[in-house]
Amino acid sequence: MLPNGSFKLILTEEGRRQAKILNLLGSCINFKKPKKWDRKWRIVLFDIPEKDRLFRDILREHLRELEFFKLQHSVFVSPHPYEKPILELISLYSAEPYVRVIMASYIDNQDKIKNHFFKKTQ
Repeated sequence: MLPNGSFKLILTEEGRRQAKILNLLGSCINFKKPKKWDRKWRIVLFDIPEKDRLFRDILREHLRELEFFKLQHSVFVSPHPYEKPILELISLYSAEPYVRVIMASYIDNQDKIKNHFFKKTQ
């Protein structure tokens, strides 16, 4: 307690890490979608070990929140430029060995994917 009767809270290292995660996730979920598509697909694929199941579940949940399209069980795609916040999340969890983020200009079934994302505008 401080002399004026207030308290000073000091975060532990884990508390600082969690605060960064909350700040990152808050900003990326509200990330503004550009009005015009740059014709690039953002593909996130991962093979996260069972011992890191918590992060795997967190990553999947945030990909869903960001409205990524699920191509396969551990492969998600989006036309929106969310690669930076996803890479920051991966870094916070030290999951770089298990997750890849790819930008591509073509996917063989992209008409189905385009319909998913652009059904109202195309």
